[in-house]
Amino acid sequence: MSAGTFEPTQQEPTAEKDGTMPLASQPVGRRERNKQQKLDRITAAARELFAERGVDEVTTQEIADKADIGAGTLFLYAKTKGELLLLVQNSTYADALAQGRSAAESIPDVLDAVMAIVRPVVECNRKQIDNGRTYLREIVFGDPEEPHHRDALVLTVQTENAIADVLRRDERISSGDAATLAHVVSAIMFVSMAATINIANPVDVVVQEIRDQVRVLVPG
Repeated sequence: MSAGTFEPTQQEPTAEKDGTMPLASQPVGRRERNKQQKLDRITAAARELFAERGVDEVTTQEIADKADIGAGTLFLYAKTKGELLLLVQNSTYADALAQGRSAAESIPDVLDAVMAIVRPVVECNRKQIDNGRTYLREIVFGDPEEPHHRDALVLTVQTENAIADVLRRDERISSGDAATLAHVVSAIMFVSMAATINIANPVDVVVQEIRDQVRVLVPG
């Protein structure tokens, strides 16, 4: 990327006798750090502005200005505002999933353990409800070739895998059925979070709605 081009200020170092270049003098490290710093600034700027006003009310130019980069540079990291939202939400989703997995490990009841995974994801999604619903829409309709969209899809698969692992604790549920049930649970969670009827409902109500449906699927 042009944003991270390394401009040498002195003569390029020569290779050592063994044919390798000294690690400290390689330009890749500086270029990668530059790219990461820009990405961190973009993520922080988008997160703050989206949280304050919602994704629909924020422009990409405002994000670029706050991140102290040009609009052209911004689009090297995320081509659309939807991709920027995916970038921001993916990191918090990953944290929520890790929290849920950790909690589920110490819960013996299968249904309770499944819901221990579900709750942090719902809480994460509904910190800013409009952003959360837009995030879900981007997962469904976004471009799967874009990197942040691919990351979001990976997170949904990881969520299903975590739920399937819990379901496999029940000897009555085969490995294949556990994977299928986990996919159904994921769909229930997705629809409950995205449903217009739940816009004004607090997290506890949404989680209870999901639990009532999952309870029918999990052997008692």
